[in-house]
Amino acid sequence: MPVIHLVRHGQASFGAADYDVLSDPGREQATAVGAELGRRGLRDPLLVCGTLRRQRDTAELLAKAAGFAGPARTDARWDEYDHLRLLTAYAATALDAEPPESGPGLAAANRSLQTALDAALGAWVAEAAPGPEGWPAFSGAALAALRELSEGLGAGRDAVVVTSAGVVAALCSGLLGAGPSGVVALNRVAANAGITTVTSGRSGLSLLAFNDHAHFAGERRPLLTYR
Repeated sequence: MPVIHLVRHGQASFGAADYDVLSDPGREQATAVGAELGRRGLRDPLLVCGTLRRQRDTAELLAKAAGFAGPARTDARWDEYDHLRLLTAYAATALDAEPPESGPGLAAANRSLQTALDAALGAWVAEAAPGPEGWPAFSGAALAALRELSEGLGAGRDAVVVTSAGVVAALCSGLLGAGPSGVVALNRVAANAGITTVTSGRSGLSLLAFNDHAHFAGERRPLLTYR
């Protein structure tokens, strides 16, 4: 039975000029999750990632730490939604739903962004607008990518996919039959470099584990981040 490990990329650079760059902790997270996957003894693992820089760089660091051979195969269907476009498109809904917290420092700004993003994401999912920028297209593309990957693996091979929180939330909510609130809840708690495991059997795709981040326990606890 093929096993697919969906890995959220390491921490990006919130507050920097270019968000799509791994932070220093993000690079450490990518190495740590690679070491964990290497420890698990995956079967001839196929490495896949989205096209975003933070995803590709996480995959490279992960592969080096795990001892995986060859570069990652890229597929844009594993890319994250554009959170800036989402916030702009649903700004009124986001701000009306719950006023962002105020206060100095990066932590306060991060909390404010998360509050707005939760509301915007929920509105986007609930709207279910047709077209390439709607939730059905985004989540449908992610599910198609997962199905194609599982069908091409064969019985004795596993895969590692480096993707993002929104994609993981879309897939898990689809497999669990969750609604908009479920998508938002899953997206909110996804840890950077957390591992979500899906199996593929005769009955189809099944969610085995969500957001495993035990590799950030103990002395690595400071590496546990969510945004």
